[in-house]
Amino acid sequence: MRLSKLSPSQRVKGRWLLYLEDGRILRVGEEAVVSFGLYAGMDLSEPQLAELDRGARESRLREKALRALSARPLSRKELLQKLTRPPRKKGEDGAEEAGPTPAEAEAVADWLERLGYLNDETYAAAVARHYAAKGYGHRRIQDELFRRGVPREYWETALAQDEAGDGEEAERINALIEKKMRGADPDDRKALKRVSDALARRGYRWEDIKEGLDRYRADHRMDD
Repeated sequence: MRLSKLSPSQRVKGRWLLYLEDGRILRVGEEAVVSFGLYAGMDLSEPQLAELDRGARESRLREKALRALSARPLSRKELLQKLTRPPRKKGEDGAEEAGPTPAEAEAVADWLERLGYLNDETYAAAVARHYAAKGYGHRRIQDELFRRGVPREYWETALAQDEAGDGEEAERINALIEKKMRGADPDDRKALKRVSDALARRGYRWEDIKEGLDRYRADHRMDD
């Protein structure tokens, strides 16, 4: 297959467009242009075309994955979803760009894990710390870990790392009750129900909420 034209991309720095005589366009990096010694008028064998296409797809996919991770941390599942999502934009030639296969996306995820840029265990711990700092309980944090596709095998470790002992979650519950009660009568059943529902929505267990409300009532009755 003859390479009719070779030109640098106007959209992506470091990318080159290979125009083939059958109308196909391959997008490759500078390293491919150099390593294959590409030039206009060059005859390329089918094995060479296949290798150029494979390398170009892998390079673009790796770039896309690194951009996604530089925007924010992701779980492996989230990254795979981003990589395999159908492209919203057409290519530089106006044609639809084919998305990667699941196997290609998995290979890039494996590559990132080897480099240490993708780590579900570390990500789980970061998610747990983030939502605990916002005042959420374990159930809500577990919901977030599930939503983000973090394997369950990392949940327990992440939640344990969030705890500095059995009293930390109790302290968070105490602080939230004090904030939401705002000095209300400790026997105001409507106020207590309102606070209880708010804590449940944040993912705290009923038994922990009940203990917190009991502590609030006992402390404020003593103050009286």
